[in-house]
Amino acid sequence: MSNSTQVLDFKAQIELQDSSFPMLQVLNEDGKIVDEEGLKRAGLTNSQLVELFKSMLLSRQIDIRCMKLAKQGRMGFFGPTAGQEASQMASAFAFTEEDWLFPGYRDLPQIYSKGWPIWKGLLWSRGHQLGNEYTTEDGAEVKSWFPQIIIGAQYIEAAGVALGLKKRKKDAVAFVYTGDGGSSQGDTYEGINFASAYKAPLVAFIQNNGYAISTPRALQTAAKHLAAKGWAAGAPSIVVDGNDAIAMYLAAKEARAWAVAGNGPVVIETITNRLEPHSTAGDDPLRYRSQEELDSWWKKEPLIRMRTYLTAKKLWTQEQEDAYIAELDARIDEDIKKANSIEKQKISSFIKNTLEVPGQVMAEQIAKFESEGK
Repeated sequence: MSNSTQVLDFKAQIELQDSSFPMLQVLNEDGKIVDEEGLKRAGLTNSQLVELFKSMLLSRQIDIRCMKLAKQGRMGFFGPTAGQEASQMASAFAFTEEDWLFPGYRDLPQIYSKGWPIWKGLLWSRGHQLGNEYTTEDGAEVKSWFPQIIIGAQYIEAAGVALGLKKRKKDAVAFVYTGDGGSSQGDTYEGINFASAYKAPLVAFIQNNGYAISTPRALQTAAKHLAAKGWAAGAPSIVVDGNDAIAMYLAAKEARAWAVAGNGPVVIETITNRLEPHSTAGDDPLRYRSQEELDSWWKKEPLIRMRTYLTAKKLWTQEQEDAYIAELDARIDEDIKKANSIEKQKISSFIKNTLEVPGQVMAEQIAKFESEGK
């Protein structure tokens, strides 16, 4: 084949894109190990496997309770997370307290995994100022940015912090999340490109959950794999079964090691699915997807396969799970009570929180609203 024939074979290029990203999977849909070498490479002990599963259960219970609160009008904004527990919690499990997290608005569970109190997450959802204080119950710093509402903006912010970590010679990385819709935003590419150009330690997750609000993945981009977008910036990029907790942990662990060693960013596309509405703002998933599709993904959701695997290894029982769920519910109950006990913000407090030193006009507004008890 001549050089011109090979170079100008556009169809072959499309086919090559499709075959260049095999999906990493260690634990299949039936809860069986299909990659023994991958399991060994992950290096998870039995106690770590149980701890990881417990973190996924925490995420699911918070989701269940927050959806109930939303239906009662007690929540504020919330992005449901059911179905993405492995993509979120198993990946976060691979990072350290010194690594900086840059979440999207659906990624509160990863902040909780770093010690952020649940009651602060509830306040964040309600728009309360205390919901943007990233500290533990003991006042220790939680190295997390706020859950970004602007789609993709967290990628630019993460790239900047990653470069700062490199310049300060920190043994740490920045890790960032967006969805399949976010991968179409310019900010996402710019963040990856910046980190790649400066070899900044960034691990970038694109959670391909099937829908960008109501736009199906197939209509959003013609790219065969969202991970391919990392190649455009010169970043190694992989596709992972986002419902496989062990594969997610392994991918994140290896990507962190690569990035912290000074090699630059890694892009990880996780194949998962959002099993509930896009948000509590009111969209009905059945207006843009079928019940049959939802049912098929519920059968493949990450808790089922991890539970099956741990049960077969005699590391987990239904009795343990029932007791742990009761423990989580009691904990969440206390956090709800604490969030409800926090004084509601007034108009004057919103203005006070805008600038450390208010200008003349703002000072007049504060005085006016305070005089009215607002």
